[in-house]
Amino acid sequence: MKKLFAEFKEFIARGNVMDMAIGVIIATAFGKITTSLVNDVFMPFLGWIFGARDMTALNVVVRPAEVDAAGEVVKEAITIGFGTFVGTIIDFILVALVVFAVVKALNKMKKKEEAPAEPEPEKPDPQLELLTEIRDLLKK
Repeated sequence: MKKLFAEFKEFIARGNVMDMAIGVIIATAFGKITTSLVNDVFMPFLGWIFGARDMTALNVVVRPAEVDAAGEVVKEAITIGFGTFVGTIIDFILVALVVFAVVKALNKMKKKEEAPAEPEPEKPDPQLELLTEIRDLLKK
């Protein structure tokens, strides 16, 4: 049991596991932000365009509910909830755009890091320098 606990502790202590955990936490918070943006900003605007107060209420009724004489539902209505679907698509597109921007920025940073540094100019051989000086002195 101690060995299993020690192995688990070593696994958790690795940097990449901690990075992944932080990424999951941030992604969860970001998901809440985008969901709020879609539900509270974009969907009311689209509802205004389509003339509906609540986009989630925009449904196509395929088969209306059947009600008996007592007012109880015998068969549930079959509806296609395209308002909710549109909201989910907008949510996905926003998350995909942000992920794309982050990946693009990371790739740009990696390219800068991986770009080879400018090579230093080669220093001539000391013997060659000495010979060049001697030649120049002899010319004078």
